[in-house]
Amino acid sequence: MGNGAQRLAALLSAVLVFALSSAAQAECHADQVELRGPWGQARFNVEVVDTPRSRATGLMHRESLPMSAGMLFVYEAEAPVAFWMRNTLISLDMIFVDRRGVVRQVHHKAVPRDETMIPSGQPVLAVLEINGGLAKALGIVAGSEMRFDGFDQSEAAWPCK
Repeated sequence: MGNGAQRLAALLSAVLVFALSSAAQAECHADQVELRGPWGQARFNVEVVDTPRSRATGLMHRESLPMSAGMLFVYEAEAPVAFWMRNTLISLDMIFVDRRGVVRQVHHKAVPRDETMIPSGQPVLAVLEINGGLAKALGIVAGSEMRFDGFDQSEAAWPCK
């Protein structure tokens, strides 16, 4: 196994251990999201950005992102959105989520500093950015569900308890 594969395997193990150790916990928190699907479950500590200014800055100029962390972009209402990687130094996966918390699209390994627009493809309420390659390694795909305290729980596909 090459260096890159070993690093990814170790990081993936760390995320899965983190997810499994908290799987029994059903509460939602304002600074965490959980995802589930036929692939299993994962949990990320998130920095929520929900203002135009914070969303415009996002993860720009950051040199790293912990494997168990992400940034959650939350909008006031569902709408088509688009992202770019200007001034973003790390590769990211972008997970586009509707108002029910259902993953609609996953964009894998967005290229650092690339100014090509990455559209949501359809209206979404939130976008989770995590380390590039992690969504594929975990198996996160369209149709997966996200649980988050900030979603309207009466409409949530996977509500908080």
